[in-house]
Amino acid sequence: MNKKVLLFCLAVSLSFTGCKKLQALLHKHDKPVAEVPKVAPTPAPTPEAAPTPPPAPAINQHAAVMALCYHRFEDRPHDALAISPVDFEKQMQALKDSGFTVIPMQDYLAWRRGDKDIPAKSAIITIDDGYISGYDVAWPILKKFNYPFTMFVYIDYIGTGGKSITWDQLAEMRDAGVDIESHSYSHSNLKAPGNGVDKRTKERVAQDIKTLGVDGWMRKEIIESKKVIEKQLGIKVNVFAYPFGIYSPKAREMVKDAGYEAAFTVYGQRLGRSGPSDLIGRYAIEYNKPQIFQSALEMVGGGGGSAVTESAYATSQVAASSMITQPMEGETVSDPKPVIKANLATMGDIDPKSVEMRISGFGLVPAQYDAATKTVSYQVTQKLREAFHRHTRES
Repeated sequence: MNKKVLLFCLAVSLSFTGCKKLQALLHKHDKPVAEVPKVAPTPAPTPEAAPTPPPAPAINQHAAVMALCYHRFEDRPHDALAISPVDFEKQMQALKDSGFTVIPMQDYLAWRRGDKDIPAKSAIITIDDGYISGYDVAWPILKKFNYPFTMFVYIDYIGTGGKSITWDQLAEMRDAGVDIESHSYSHSNLKAPGNGVDKRTKERVAQDIKTLGVDGWMRKEIIESKKVIEKQLGIKVNVFAYPFGIYSPKAREMVKDAGYEAAFTVYGQRLGRSGPSDLIGRYAIEYNKPQIFQSALEMVGGGGGSAVTESAYATSQVAASSMITQPMEGETVSDPKPVIKANLATMGDIDPKSVEMRISGFGLVPAQYDAATKTVSYQVTQKLREAFHRHTRES
């Protein structure tokens, strides 16, 4: 062991004195060491550039929309809610001939939000209540024109037999792309619970109010109806149609609470991007009043055919609440041809030429304005056959 140690020390010493022989002896069995090639360093990855967001769609601010409201489709209409299939098909052709593009409800809402553009002259088709004729009469006609449309249904009527549609039929329509939205639970007047419905429904509404209170009943009509449709059909419901087009401040509040994006009345008007989203007017089409459909084609109403603004809506709402009217609001009249009056004295100075009267179901009527008393009046010339009526005013 000592010799080996000394030899190692000697070798180390001689290596510095240039002893070539010993170095050769020591390295005789060494293998040549290959030179390690130099490897270029891997460059750091360049961070990916964030994707460029798609440009915002160009929105036609001046586009205009009108909405049509239908109910039943019958060969021999006998009341205001019905229209014959022949006349319905003629009206669908008239939309095309008049340059309208029928658009889906959701496209209209996207346009209001600024997410999508629509044709300059657009129309929305809606069918209320949930009659079977919307499924087996209107739908085949709408397919011929490739027109999208919306069904507003109320829960209590679905699947009750007779002329009512079923959940299975609604599911079939859903699968084909038909928009299905809420028209309340019982179709009762939201401003006067139990009004405008049959005796059985009226009793059920009274029981709901007794059990839930008025607010609880209204929640059922507006909020729970939405939940039922969503659960039954597995869809998102984001539009509401007020029964009879009648609403109250509380109803409007609950519409917002429920998460509806829009709510419709039956006050036909030209629709722009402005105006309250929960007071969107439709032309309620009736078989014996062709002037309503003609008004729709001309988009008259809501300010003489111009797009309705927030301020215009506010003015009309204040006017409606402050006017003294005959008949009074909520009053039931037996005269089938009543005189309808509105006193405009609370509105201050008025240009007589600017005063117009529109009656739901009639549209613009040739009312007379007395500047001395500031009263506008109209003698109804056709018998009112419906069980429930209301009139709207504009000045």
